[in-house]
Amino acid sequence: MSMYNGLEVRVPFCDYRIAEYLYSVPWEFKDYRSYEKGLLREAMKDYLPDEILWRKKSPYPKTHNPAYLAAVSQLLDELVWDASAPIWQIVRRDKAASLINAQNNPQPWYGQLMTTPQTIAYLLQVNYWLKKYSIRLV
Repeated sequence: MSMYNGLEVRVPFCDYRIAEYLYSVPWEFKDYRSYEKGLLREAMKDYLPDEILWRKKSPYPKTHNPAYLAAVSQLLDELVWDASAPIWQIVRRDKAASLINAQNNPQPWYGQLMTTPQTIAYLLQVNYWLKKYSIRLV
């Protein structure tokens, strides 16, 4: 969005060298104290107050509207019937289908506070990406 408006913005945590390095960091470090981004939080402990450093993640957008769950559930139901959908290379169809009738996941997906609507939307987005770019996993 910034480049569209001619504004040069640098996002330090998006630097490819940091991303490449973090792929090699053991999960136990990234999950330090059972917090997402635990390694980053620990690295910033001398710079941020604890109430900021260790606060619970609050994702955006919030999707509590029942209409949203109904909409993404309908899309997932259609996807489940498409045996050629690329998402089924990496996700079990029966497990995805079980989300359609779930009222809500009692346990959020780690780090994202993802309940049923967000999980379904995530699967739909991954499938869209796989299909749009003709990704084939081997």
